[in-house]
Amino acid sequence: MPLTRPLTLTCLPGAAGSAAFWTPLMQQLPADWQVRPMDLPGLGSVPARPDVNSYDDLVEHVASTIDAPTVLVAQSMGAYVALELALTHPQLVTHLVLAAATSGVDVLRHGAADWRADYAATHPQAQPWARAHLPDLTDRLAAIEVPVLLVWATRDALSPLPVAHTLASRLPSSSLITFDSDDHWVVHGFAAEVATALRTFLEASR
Repeated sequence: MPLTRPLTLTCLPGAAGSAAFWTPLMQQLPADWQVRPMDLPGLGSVPARPDVNSYDDLVEHVASTIDAPTVLVAQSMGAYVALELALTHPQLVTHLVLAAATSGVDVLRHGAADWRADYAATHPQAQPWARAHLPDLTDRLAAIEVPVLLVWATRDALSPLPVAHTLASRLPSSSLITFDSDDHWVVHGFAAEVATALRTFLEASR
């Protein structure tokens, strides 16, 4: 079934914070989709804002920029923002797409490597709260009723496949696609394939 109207996508990067993360994927998406990649203040080298002092503040900041229901696409630590926004502002989210999430569930319990020390060295300008250990949302995920697409590498040290399986088991309307890779930035290495999967997912759930 063809898409009947332009889609609006809001894309959240991971802890590096830069909207430019999404450029390879955006180049593969249909020209009539309205894609809005966001810088996330306080993360990476993105300048901080006085009203954003935690990931929960970041959730509210992102929510304040959304003026119509949107497909919310998130990478890595951005998954916490996406999931929490879907829980607290469900009227703003039509679909969720989570890639290589490093939050939302207790990823360390599933064998994930802790990235925080390397991150502090690589991104010294990031706000201290960027390295916070975030709450486990597992027990709340069943409240998210929108369709969810999970995009994972099979051998990602930062987000092992059991993280995706846990999310899939808790989110009522979810599907998982995997790529044989150890690349945390799987949406870059497989941009064309992810774009195809995204279109199929959205066509099937509209």
